Amino acid sequence: MLGGVLSGLGMAASSFSRSVEELYLTAGVITGLGFCFSFQPAVAILGHYFVRRRAFANAMSSTGTALGLCTLPFLGNYLHAALGWRGSFLVLGGVLLNCCVCGAVMRPLRAPGRRRGQPLMNHGPEEEEEGGAGEASGRAGRTWSRLAAFLTKHMAFDQLRHNARYRAFAVGITWLMLGFVVPLVYLVPYATAHGMEPGRAALLLSILGLVNIAVRPPIGVLFSAAWFKGRHVYVFSWALLVNGLSNAICCAGPGFRVLLAYVVVYGLSMSVVGSLMYTVLMEVVDMSRFPSALGLLAIMESVTLLVGPPLAGERAGSIYALDMPYIYLYIYI
Repeated sequence: MLGGVLSGLGMAASSFSRSVEELYLTAGVITGLGFCFSFQPAVAILGHYFVRRRAFANAMSSTGTALGLCTLPFLGNYLHAALGWRGSFLVLGGVLLNCCVCGAVMRPLRAPGRRRGQPLMNHGPEEEEEGGAGEASGRAGRTWSRLAAFLTKHMAFDQLRHNARYRAFAVGITWLMLGFVVPLVYLVPYATAHGMEPGRAALLLSILGLVNIAVRPPIGVLFSAAWFKGRHVYVFSWALLVNGLSNAICCAGPGFRVLLAYVVVYGLSMSVVGSLMYTVLMEVVDMSRFPSALGLLAIMESVTLLVGPPLAGERAGSIYALDMPYIYLYIYI
C-alpha cells in the first residue's frame, strides 16, 4: 500500500515538473521506489498464499505484464492526444493508486500461536566493560558484526554463498536480463528501418502481448499438475534455450512473415519463462528466505536490465546494422 501511494504521488507530481531533472526525481526515483515497494511484497505474499497451485497463481499474476504491453501504448497515445503529457501523468498517477486497493486485499495469513514467554531470569543489565579505547573498539566491532549479520540474513548473501542452486539461478537470471527485454525496444525500429510500415511494425508488439495473454493462463494450469512437481526447473531451462535461439529467426530477413514467426516463438517461450521464474525460485530456496532471495535477485538483475538495451544499441552502430542486437541476443540468452 505504501508502494501504491509513492508511485501514484510520484507520477502525479510529474505532471507539475518543469524540467527533465525534476522528472528524474518524480517519475524516476519516487515512482520507481513505489514500484519496488509494491512488486516484491506482492510476489512474496503470493508465494505464501499458494502452495499446490503456485505455478498457476504466478502465471496469472504475470499475465498483467502482457496485458500492459498490449494496452498501455494505446492508452498512453490516447491520453497524450486528449490531455497532453501533464494530464497523462496525472491520470496514470490515479491508476497507480489502485495498488493501494490491491495491498488492502492481501490479508495476512494467520500466524502460528506464539509460545508463552520465558521468565526473565538472568536478563538484567549487562555489566559495563572497563577500559576506554578497548571498550570503544569492542563496541565498534560488535556494531560491524551485527551489521554484517543483518545484511547476510536479510539480503540473502548467505544463500548466494552456500546455496549452489540459488547461486546458479541468480547468475543465470542476471545474465538473461542482459538481453531479455531488448526485443521490446528494438523490434519496431528494426522493422521500420527495413521499410515496413510503422502501423504493421507496431502490430508485432501487440501480437507479442496477445500471445502472452493467451498462453500464460493455460501454461499455469498445465504446470500445476502433480507430474510437473519438481520438474519446473527443467521446463524453465528448455524455455530459456528456445527463447535465446528464437532471436536467430530475425537474421533470416526483415519481412513481416519472418518477424511474425519470431514474435510467436519468442512470445511462447517468454510466456513459459515469465510464468515459471518465481515458481522455480520458490523451489530453490526455503519460503522463509524467499523475500530476501527475491530482493537480492532483483538488485542483481536490475543492473543488467539497465545496461542491456544501450549495450545492444551500441553494438548496432547504425540504423543499417539493426540486426546486430538480435545476433548478440542469440548469444546472451
